[in-house]
Amino acid sequence: MPATSEQQRKDAATALAAKHGSMPVSQLQGPAKELYDTMTEDQLEEMAKKSETDETEKDDEES
Repeated sequence: MPATSEQQRKDAATALAAKHGSMPVSQLQGPAKELYDTMTEDQLEEMAKKSETDETEKDDEES
């Protein structure tokens, strides 16, 4: 399930970084901490990636 907003994507990416050990879990706050506690690494990866729809919409806006 891809994120529905840019903020959700960022929170998922932050939680994923903590799962990978790239940052301490103690630095997580708010939604990122909740995502870390409740989602698997695979779920976070899916949520953190940009969807093709997001890319298409961005390309349309630049034209």
